[in-house]
Amino acid sequence: MLAIFKREMRSYFTSPVGYMFSAIFFAVSGFLFMLQTVQAGENADYTSYFSLILFLFIVIIPLLTMKLISEERKMRTDQLIMTAPITLADIVFGKYLAALAMFGGCFLISSIIYYIPLAMYGTPNLALYVGCVIGVFLVGSAFISIGIFISSLTENQFISAFGTIGAIIFLLFVSALNNYINNETIRAFLSGISITNRYSYFAYGLFSYDSLLYFISLSAVFLFLTIRVFERRRWSKS
Repeated sequence: MLAIFKREMRSYFTSPVGYMFSAIFFAVSGFLFMLQTVQAGENADYTSYFSLILFLFIVIIPLLTMKLISEERKMRTDQLIMTAPITLADIVFGKYLAALAMFGGCFLISSIIYYIPLAMYGTPNLALYVGCVIGVFLVGSAFISIGIFISSLTENQFISAFGTIGAIIFLLFVSALNNYINNETIRAFLSGISITNRYSYFAYGLFSYDSLLYFISLSAVFLFLTIRVFERRRWSKS
C-alpha cells in the first residue's frame, strides 16, 4: 500500500493535476474566506466560509480522482498492478490515501493560516472552528471515495469527472427534494443520506457520533465497491 501511495503522490506533482488542484483550492478558498470574514467586518461568519467550501468540492474533488483508476485502465497498467504481490485492498487504499493526503494537506494548511487573523483581530469560537474543519474534512474524504469508485467504472477521465460531479451535486442538494415530496418515509430517507444535514452538526460545533459513523461508512462502502470492481476485472481477465 505504501508503494502505491508514494506512486500516486509522485504522480500528482509530476503532472499538472496536483498544481492545478492546489492553485484552484488556495485561490478560491482565500477569496471566499476574505469575502465572508475580512470584507464582512462585524458581520464576519466563518461558518459560511466552510459551507461554501462544500460546494467548491464539486470542482476540485473530480480533479483529484478522475485519473486515479481511469488512467490505469486506459494505459492498461491496471493489469500490471493487479498482478503485483499486493492485495487489491492495498491498491485501492493506497490511491485513496494519496488523494486524501493531497486534499487534507491543502485544506488543513489553509484552515490554520485563516485562523491566525481571526485570532489576532477577534475572538473566534475555537470549538466551532475545529468542528467545521472536521466536518469539511469528513465530507471531502467521503467524496474522494465516491470519485475513486466512479473512476474505476470507466477508462475515460472526463466521464469519471462528470460522474463524480453529478454524484457530489446530488448528495449536496438531495435534501432540497423534500420541499417537493409529501411522503414522510421518502423525506426521512433523503434527509438521512444528505451530506449537508450530516455536516450541519459539526457546523454548529456539535460532535455527532452518528454523523461521524455516516461519513466513515460512506467512505468504506465506496472503497469496498471499488475493490469489487477490481476483483471483477481480475477474474474477467483470467
